Amino acid sequence: MTTAVPSPAAGRAPDRQADVTVPDVPPTVHRTTGLPEPLAILTLLKPVTWFPPMWAFGCGLVASGVALGTHVGLLLLGALVTGPLVCGASQAVNDWYDRHVDAINEPNRPIPSGRIPGQWGLAIAIGWSALAALAGWQLGPFGAAATGVGLILAWAYSAPPFRLKLNGWWGNLAVGLSYEGLAWVTGHAVALGGATPPGRSLLLALCYSLGGHGIMTLNDFKAIEGDRLLGVRSLPVQLGPERAARFACLVMLVFQVAALLIAAPVVPMWAIVLHATLIIAQLPLMRRLLTDPRALAPWYNATGILLYVLGMLVSAVGLRAGVSP
Repeated sequence: MTTAVPSPAAGRAPDRQADVTVPDVPPTVHRTTGLPEPLAILTLLKPVTWFPPMWAFGCGLVASGVALGTHVGLLLLGALVTGPLVCGASQAVNDWYDRHVDAINEPNRPIPSGRIPGQWGLAIAIGWSALAALAGWQLGPFGAAATGVGLILAWAYSAPPFRLKLNGWWGNLAVGLSYEGLAWVTGHAVALGGATPPGRSLLLALCYSLGGHGIMTLNDFKAIEGDRLLGVRSLPVQLGPERAARFACLVMLVFQVAALLIAAPVVPMWAIVLHATLIIAQLPLMRRLLTDPRALAPWYNATGILLYVLGMLVSAVGLRAGVSP
């Protein structure tokens, strides 16, 4: 199941920044008692980040080959767990442990602004995680295990002592696994009534998770200066913008090609041709990205990443056609 981590195809936990020494109660906090504002709670859970894991969940259930009218209740529950619950919990966890930094850089966020006062941010993160775990328990053994792993990654990404977000190698891997792989295998497992997905589907999920590492690297370009100042070792900080962009492109290409080769023996020829076309179409876009990675990373997220996630769907539909009677 997914977490946090970070988008999707475009989404991830926002603004990965290190802890800094500031007062326990920042001067921007307007109130420390009372109840949180309902709209602030929704803002804390960041609905815009729910789409990438829900897309991967949908790809997994399509890949199963099971009639989409089967287990309707479980499928709806799985989508709820993948997006609003696990991903939402990861966003709440992230904002709580980044609250001191946000009080300096983004004081209008729900916690530092006081719209979610006192310890309510932590309470929401814990309560939402517990609700996600309880709902995931209803998805069968595999779905429950995936939910648990997703929640563990969500907390490890943002919370001490791990705070995987402070290192781009580990943080991006955690987000890729959560947003892509766990969501895919959960969708497939739920469609099978809780059974373990076949090996080929698991391998495809792994490929898209590892390829997602490159997507997360591109998301880091928007905060290079802040990350460097605050000690966050994102890949653009560690490698430099040019090398990080080349690495991101290489990772995305290698694992998309791997997914194509894994699916090829069982999917129809049209799926192979279409998926290969989507991969090849990314090459000129990548070439342009590499001319100015810092300026063009947002543009590539809206173009090349779209082709990446469409390739996921083509893999899923092709696998469905290959396994369906």
